[in-house]
Amino acid sequence: MPLSFVDVHLVINKLLSMNDANRDLLVLSKTSHLNDAEKDQLVGLLNKILFHTENWKIFCGANEIIDINHRKIIRKPHLIQKILSEKNQKAFVFTSNRN
Repeated sequence: MPLSFVDVHLVINKLLSMNDANRDLLVLSKTSHLNDAEKDQLVGLLNKILFHTENWKIFCGANEIIDINHRKIIRKPHLIQKILSEKNQKAFVFTSNRN
């Protein structure tokens, strides 16, 4: 009998021991049940992949800031990081994905 649906397994707010990062992950699996060891292994593998792709350099290369107040599009990575790191962010300043 073919599998007609995909069971959804949620792994929410899992403390990852590899770099102590908290993440909300949605994991889709074709198997009907994953035991705790399999879940931990899957989350560990996802963490290894995400650790190398989640950084300012990659984020700033894929996004830009649209500043309606100054009628500007900001693409310089150091300015994007500076704007997003500010505690008091201005209205009408948006992050847009370039893809």
